[in-house]
This record gives sequence, C-alpha cells and structure tokens, in this order.
Amino acid sequence: MSRPVIGIIGNSHIQDDRYPVHACGMINTKAISAVANCIPLIVAADPQYLSVDELLHTCDGFMLTGGRPNVHPEEYGEEETEAHGAFDRARDAITLPLVRACVERGQPFLGVCRGFQEVNVALGGTLHPEIRDLPGRDNHRMPPDGTLEECFELRHDVHFTQGGVFHRLMGAPSVFTNTLHGQGIVEPGQNVVIDGRAPDGTPEAIYVDGAKGFTLSVQWHPEWNAADDPVSRPLFQAFGDAARAWASESKTPVLRSA
Repeated sequence: MSRPVIGIIGNSHIQDDRYPVHACGMINTKAISAVANCIPLIVAADPQYLSVDELLHTCDGFMLTGGRPNVHPEEYGEEETEAHGAFDRARDAITLPLVRACVERGQPFLGVCRGFQEVNVALGGTLHPEIRDLPGRDNHRMPPDGTLEECFELRHDVHFTQGGVFHRLMGAPSVFTNTLHGQGIVEPGQNVVIDGRAPDGTPEAIYVDGAKGFTLSVQWHPEWNAADDPVSRPLFQAFGDAARAWASESKTPVLRSA
C-alpha cells in the first residue's frame, strides 16, 4: 500500500524582499515523512489556486503548521489592532473551512501553533492577541536572538488532564516542550477540549470532542527534532496511523448487492 498523502499547509511570504513564495519549514516535511511515514505535500493555501473540496479529495490528512501571520481577528468577531500582528487572509480562507470539513468527515488533521489557533477559531473560539500582557502569564514567544536550536529549546512543562487523550498518548501526566507563540486561546470553540496547559494556565493541547477522526492540536512545535523527541514521536506516529486508517477506508471500494 502506498503511503498516505498529508497536505502541509504552507505560508505565503516575500523571499529576499521581492519574490513571493508559498513555503513551509523542512522540519515539517521531515516529521511527516520520517516519523508519520506519510508523503508530505506542501499546500499553497490560497483560494485563488485551489479549493477545500479539492484538498479533501487529494490528501488523506492535513498538518496545520505554525507561521508568523496570525488568524485575522475578524474571524472571531473582533477588530484588528496592532497587537494582533501580521495576517494571511488567504490562508484563513482555506484552513478555517478545511478544519470544519475535516471534523465533519472524520478526516485527520494535526494542528501546530498557528494551526492550533486555527482549529479553535474555525469552531467558534476566540484568541488573545498577546498572552504575555495578561496578569500572571509568562512570555511564550521565541527568544529574539539566538540560534535555531536556542529558539526551539525546551522551556516549560505541559500538564495533561489525568487519564485524558494526551495523557494516554504520551504515557505521562506532563511533558516538557518548547514555546514560540504570542497568541493563545481565550474561549474554546464548540466541542474543543483543552486537554493540556502550561504552568501559567495557557492552553497548550486540545482535541475536538465527538469528532470521528484525529483532531489533536498543540501550541508548541513538535516538528522540531521529531524523530528523536519522546514527546513529538508518539504524536506524529499516531497522526500517521490515523491517516493510514483514513486512506485505507476511503479507498476501499464499496460492495453493492445486485
């Protein structure tokens, strides 16, 4: 059986201050190929070039990646401010309906950082533009300077719900993760379960209750060093297994009686 295809949501940006590109970090494609054991396919997340329906029928699952642009606050009923940062409205137009369609169909997705926030917004939740401004919250942003290794350095624990989905998957009540985000969940969306939090209370792990498929999403970046990290590896392996199950079921011919 061929490997399932995972659509990795790309981000648009300007390379060398002049050349528009759709791209994603190679750590994403490596994690999908080497750990989830699936075919990575970078998606140009823009409705000019493709539709949600085409994606659903092309891919067996989706990785909703991180990225500098944030979900536009209009998507959760708030006005844009300077604190909300940069945006990618074309990506919003693809990923938000894509999440809803996957939940309805049972098609698997894995949300990471911005992708974690997209899942919440797609299902009616809200975000805070800058959680480090909230009383009692830590600064979860990446260090402003330093090497790539220093940016992805493990920095805080995530504590899971006892006996919950993430506890069972990780085989531990808490794990140690990196943190590279500025925004965070205020109100969870419909059926969005907060299953893990940082020590300051910031939501870090969610899933969609009642969904037929794999809907796990995390606020940290498990794609970094995924093959060798004991927290990242089971997450990507479980996602790959879910994509294989979807591919097997969706491509099995339905036998009809005469």
